[in-house]
Amino acid sequence: MAAKRTETTTKRRRPPAKTAAGRANQLKAMAYDLAAAKLEDGTASNQLIIQFLKVDPVREELERERLENENTLLKARVSALESGQRVEELYAEALEAMKGYRGESEDD
Repeated sequence: MAAKRTETTTKRRRPPAKTAAGRANQLKAMAYDLAAAKLEDGTASNQLIIQFLKVDPVREELERERLENENTLLKARVSALESGQRVEELYAEALEAMKGYRGESEDD
């Protein structure tokens, strides 16, 4: 008699993703599938149960949004600093040009 194929043996294996983010998403999906199976058959540990009770998609989305906003703010600050440095350079060049118009030399 042939061995029965279970659901896990008939699943097709996907090749690993080509990017690190894609691979992380694949591994997360596998972990969620395994955790769901353990929760369904009653073999999940207390730690696993508590972990899933703590999961809050709304909070995670807000946290992700906050981090994106912080990154945008940091980029804006860097841009402002670079712009400020450029303005200072332009002021210095303008002052040097005005000295030349007044007949002052750089040696004065």
